[in-house]
Amino acid sequence: MTAPGPGARWRLLAGFARWTARLVVLSLAALVLGTILFAAGLERREPVALQPAEGVVVLTGGADRILDGLVLMERRLGQRLFISGVNAQIRAETLKRQWPGRDGLFACCIDLDFRARNTYGNAIETRDWVQRHGFASLILVTASYHVPRAQLEFSAAMPHVALQIYPVVPEASRINRWWQEPALTRILMLEFVKYSAARLRILAGLPGRT
Repeated sequence: MTAPGPGARWRLLAGFARWTARLVVLSLAALVLGTILFAAGLERREPVALQPAEGVVVLTGGADRILDGLVLMERRLGQRLFISGVNAQIRAETLKRQWPGRDGLFACCIDLDFRARNTYGNAIETRDWVQRHGFASLILVTASYHVPRAQLEFSAAMPHVALQIYPVVPEASRINRWWQEPALTRILMLEFVKYSAARLRILAGLPGRT
């Protein structure tokens, strides 16, 4: 069998390069369009009214989230608060000092999770906590851009638990103009990719990594 000559090899390489370039362009276009649609669906305001639930769950990643979770407990919207994904070097005493005047709340009604390292892990650790306490309803507190993926993972891990969402929107004006903020644009693009991957994994019935 005769090996292809230089001209044929060049045509093959050129065709492969064109195919690769088209694939890259289509992938970038899908990423941009997906991010735009993803950002358009995010909440711009924190909820005004919530129904009381048995548990309140805060996913770490911003101080505003923990504060909002504490406020929800003070409003008697939950019986216990679960803070998931706490850094292993942080203890309850550190959190008490950061949010003073809530020693009684920490003593009676707050549990810390040091095991979860990602959103899938948050959902699994929360599921175990819910089962220990026999809860059937939760308020989930996380950043607005994180809500779609968190809701996806929590609903998959606990399909029979009623879930209310409390999206934390510390700077609504930035989210309204996210394309003008390079750092926020990167966050939204990455979150869209993670959300899409989680959705495909759940549809395929595959477990995530804790």
